[in-house]
Amino acid sequence: MDRPAQHAASTIDPSLLARVAKGDHQAFSQLYDHSSTLLFTLAVRILGNHEEAAELLQDVYLEVWRKVSRYDVGRGTPAAWLVTLTKSRAIDRLRARAARGQQATNSLEAGTAAQVTDAGPSPFEAQADQELRVAVGAAVAGLPQAQQQAIELAYYEGLSHTEIAARLNQPLGTVKTRIKLGMSKLRDGLQQWRNAGDLQ
Repeated sequence: MDRPAQHAASTIDPSLLARVAKGDHQAFSQLYDHSSTLLFTLAVRILGNHEEAAELLQDVYLEVWRKVSRYDVGRGTPAAWLVTLTKSRAIDRLRARAARGQQATNSLEAGTAAQVTDAGPSPFEAQADQELRVAVGAAVAGLPQAQQQAIELAYYEGLSHTEIAARLNQPLGTVKTRIKLGMSKLRDGLQQWRNAGDLQ
């Protein structure tokens, strides 16, 4: 995979979403190419099942096609919007699974998530995607402990800000600030990584 594609998910231009909103099928295809690996990895991490993650991705992109006009550039990057949408739909599936009585205990689920995390790259993941994952992991590890903990609870366990505040016994405003500062540091760290890659 070439160097520009390596950073595809983090460099989606908002104008691409604007073209999708106008019904541009080619733009939609480009959006899928730029973001599907990142979103699939996230879905697998949350759901612990490749087949279910693939089904979820179909639902996510169908929703993107239908609701892309609701995207607000002032509220975050296209990649952040797609990640939030995927995370939300994956959590919905977990809750539906629990309601059907098919979800394992929390400890078993945690073990499954750890297996997914530690299983290493699938044959379908390109070296560029592996490098991005390593960069993200390093950036998260470099955050202050409080910010790292809040972000992991939000994005890996799918907790809302209110749930995180309750779990950590911290004020809601403190949790929101930690997540905002942590995400800002992650964005800066990944931007530096991207710029370093472009110089190679």
